[in-house]
Amino acid sequence: MTPAGHVVEPLLSDAGLWMYRFIEELYPICRSITGEGVRETLRCIRSHIPLEVHEVPSGAIAFDWTVPKEWNIRDAYIRNAAGERVVDFRKSNLHVLNYSIPFRGRVPLKTMREHLFTLPDQPDLIPYRTTYYKENWGFCVSQHQADALQEPEYEVCIDADLKDGSLTYGECFIPGSTDQEMLFSCHICHPSLCNDNLSGIALTTWLARHLCARKSKYSYRFLFLPGTIGAIVWLSRNENIISKIRHGLVAASVGDPGKATYKKSRRGNAEIDRAVLHVLRTRGPEFSVKEFSPYGYDERQYCSPGFDLPVGSLARTPHGEYPEYHTSADNLDFVKPACLADSLSICLEVIEVLEANETYVNLYPKCEPQLGKRGLYRGYPDAGTREMALLWVLNMSDGNHSLLEIAERSGVAFRKLRNAADLLLEHGLLTGVGNERTSEGGGDK
Repeated sequence: MTPAGHVVEPLLSDAGLWMYRFIEELYPICRSITGEGVRETLRCIRSHIPLEVHEVPSGAIAFDWTVPKEWNIRDAYIRNAAGERVVDFRKSNLHVLNYSIPFRGRVPLKTMREHLFTLPDQPDLIPYRTTYYKENWGFCVSQHQADALQEPEYEVCIDADLKDGSLTYGECFIPGSTDQEMLFSCHICHPSLCNDNLSGIALTTWLARHLCARKSKYSYRFLFLPGTIGAIVWLSRNENIISKIRHGLVAASVGDPGKATYKKSRRGNAEIDRAVLHVLRTRGPEFSVKEFSPYGYDERQYCSPGFDLPVGSLARTPHGEYPEYHTSADNLDFVKPACLADSLSICLEVIEVLEANETYVNLYPKCEPQLGKRGLYRGYPDAGTREMALLWVLNMSDGNHSLLEIAERSGVAFRKLRNAADLLLEHGLLTGVGNERTSEGGGDK
């Protein structure tokens, strides 16, 4: 399925298939905020990009939080009197309340029901639920499965460990020509959920692979973190580099067929906000913008008032607004290669804008320089043509307006303005800020 109004280029189509296949590889792994599932996921990522893996011990303090005990699970089931597994972790890792404490025993039906989590309005689906910071045990089942439990008691087993260990996260740093950074962040703590988890991992990994192979102005930092606690731990250990982060995006739920949605940073008008909105507007009317709120993914940690980083969030259908969210229906059928490719295309265009966003000075500011004799003017300008882009860049290049600001004011696509600036630089009509020279008389020579 291709998002309405978009033709997917062959390169992006190939990327969409690559990301989808990576999601397929990661889908069976049982992840949580700690444990071997996280490490296995990071090993898969590290097979594609250079990745530094960090282990932070249980009990470590990160601002107002404490790194929890490490959770690992091997098996879990509910058995009936005949010894049949009526609920089986091996069939779906969503069946266990994530972070359940170990438990074995025979349980009366009434008690069993107190430890079941269902979706009565979606009776065929298994919900995803967690108990990270309050010790409990339980099973997540479809409503039909819960209704079928009628025997007086059941054998319950949750073969898991919850003990001191560590929290694990991955970091990929790609140096650019400056030490100013762009941050990409995704969460890696959900089990078999394709859109809300794996789509962000796949897109972020592909971007890192791409940027490893090219020269960039910005340095790029990619974070693969357990949700909430991972970002808090990373921020607590990296306050010395926070001032270098110029732009940031959190990627989540980027593979479903919904329209692109951008959630602004806390600042609301940061360069990343304006760059993403410009890209979305030039791609067509099918997108949505949300103002910042202190609820959602890890953008709320990066945008907490003590940091106030310029970090927004890119998704398609926002979390909680599609019926498959946090259910077994968020599976391999729900995410689409073309939708992954479309989300990737947005990120690549945003990177292009931020990398090329410069401020210039018109060297012939007194009236228009004569473009025709330089072969730059070939007729009456119409909005959106090359000539119109040239005129906008010349008029607004007073050392105070970046190309992105010109794009926002003019409505001309950033790429056309970038091309126009390159032509004007080539013909000696423009210079970058800091390279100004005085033109005699300011007119045509």
